[in-house]
Amino acid sequence: MMLNRRSLMTLMLSGATAMLAAGQASAAPQRIRIGYQKYGTLILLKEKGFLEAALANTGITVEWSQFPAGPPLLQAMAAGAIDVGQTGDLPPVFAQANIPDSIVYFGHEPKSGSSEAIIVHDDSPIRSIEDLRGRRVAVTRGSDANWLLLSSLLQKGLSFHDIHLSYLLPAAARPAFEAGTIDAWAIWDPYLSAVGQKTRALATGADIKGAMSFYLSSLSFYQNIPDLLVAVRNAIIECDNWAQAHREDVTRILASSTGLAPDIVRNSVDKLPFRFNAMDDDSIAQQEEIAAAFHKENLIGSLPDIRKSIATLKG
Repeated sequence: MMLNRRSLMTLMLSGATAMLAAGQASAAPQRIRIGYQKYGTLILLKEKGFLEAALANTGITVEWSQFPAGPPLLQAMAAGAIDVGQTGDLPPVFAQANIPDSIVYFGHEPKSGSSEAIIVHDDSPIRSIEDLRGRRVAVTRGSDANWLLLSSLLQKGLSFHDIHLSYLLPAAARPAFEAGTIDAWAIWDPYLSAVGQKTRALATGADIKGAMSFYLSSLSFYQNIPDLLVAVRNAIIECDNWAQAHREDVTRILASSTGLAPDIVRNSVDKLPFRFNAMDDDSIAQQEEIAAAFHKENLIGSLPDIRKSIATLKG
């Protein structure tokens, strides 16, 4: 018998719900705590309620906590404050290096390289990555833009030692960039789109074949309640399928969450593929490359074992 996408998704969600109901006697989960940022699939999942609907008959509640960037989100996960989250490529590498055996990967979104960039003002004399030598550059430490900046410099024979680096969260970096206190800013969407048109990109995530985002869980949550993580994954798949077919609705939701004009958000949304993927050799190899580069530059104290941190989920 042939199943359409809606029927298949219904079966996947109902199967995960049944497994949860069967396993409640032993694990007895009462809630799932999800960390999200104000952009991406998880804010859509929150607003659309797909996960709550899937868990409606289990008695399990969903708690949502917003974070300004991936690094503080994963710090909260390592501290046991949240169970699941989504970040860019570098935050989990830093998290694993700082607190080994604290998180696992359970999926990723495809690369969307143009969603992050190293930018300068349109009238800046800086015309290339090489021109950043001796300049003041801001980035959020441990963010995917941190990898974009390092990789772009290394490609040109430079390193962080050749620039004046300021580690700033987006809320502090934007006014510094606008005031000219810093010369360049490595940043991601929606903050990138919010800056406006009077900027130039020296490099984007596409130049380093980057800007992949990952779905992560605490190791303890995965080990203790894997069936609940299956339900989360299936709800994410449902949400991504919805987002592909309803981009105007996505634009409306993200414009509300970010406070940006719909036209700016629409341009940003057009860059997003909205397609959940299981972890594979390519995504693992990318994370290994990032980890090796930061370890070689003595920017992380230990080299994480990425392959050891991949969740194996049913279905």
